[in-house]
Amino acid sequence: MGAGHTHHQLYVRGHSPVHRLPPHCKIAAVLCFVLVVVATPREALWAFAAYAALLAAVAATARVRPGFLLRRLLIEVPFVAFAVLMPFVAEGEQVRVLGLSLSEPGLWGAWNILAKGTLGVAASVLLAATTELRDLLLGLQRLRLPPLLVQIASFMIRYGDVITDEMRRMRVARESRGFTARGVRHWGVLAKTAGALFIRSYERGERVHLAMLSRGYTGTMPVIDDVRATRAQWTYAAALPLAALAVCLTGRTLT
Repeated sequence: MGAGHTHHQLYVRGHSPVHRLPPHCKIAAVLCFVLVVVATPREALWAFAAYAALLAAVAATARVRPGFLLRRLLIEVPFVAFAVLMPFVAEGEQVRVLGLSLSEPGLWGAWNILAKGTLGVAASVLLAATTELRDLLLGLQRLRLPPLLVQIASFMIRYGDVITDEMRRMRVARESRGFTARGVRHWGVLAKTAGALFIRSYERGERVHLAMLSRGYTGTMPVIDDVRATRAQWTYAAALPLAALAVCLTGRTLT
């Protein structure tokens, strides 16, 4: 899959048991955990608290600080805003909460989105914090994801940083010439910059593709690190989704 690529905003270097697990084991565990959370009845309030406790145990094992996890959860703010509006716009029986007339189905819907969405994002953040992006791609490949999708994701990750660096250089060039965007009248310059960035990125992509073809690229990327998981590692990774499944089944029985 090429050289290693670490996203310093998400990955937390460490040597914990969670870090050492093969990436495809962690991906499968997180996917199963999220599916179990989604299948949990929204009325089983205690079950979601149990899921949060399970994720907290994983974070403690991986030595991921609570502050780091909470800051990364800010990515779900748009969904939180949508959930907050649901009790005001949804139809159904009305209830009084703090002097406000709110929709009861809307309240349950908001709780459902907030609880399950937050747990899913937290699980994804823990996965990214304990697995390098390169290893995630190798894990997806190991799980038999279509090779074309894996390659697209790989190139997207690598060229994301390339385009970001190009944008930074163009911004420095503008500012060195005394340009600072202060209003609508400067949108034309920014639009031309965006167009130039697109052309440069497209041309660079063509050059890279030709370079790959000249080196024997036939549509598939060679697998350099064929990481395999032992039965013990699969068992260790399955602890989270199995514990969540037990909570889910108990919640369905009690509700």
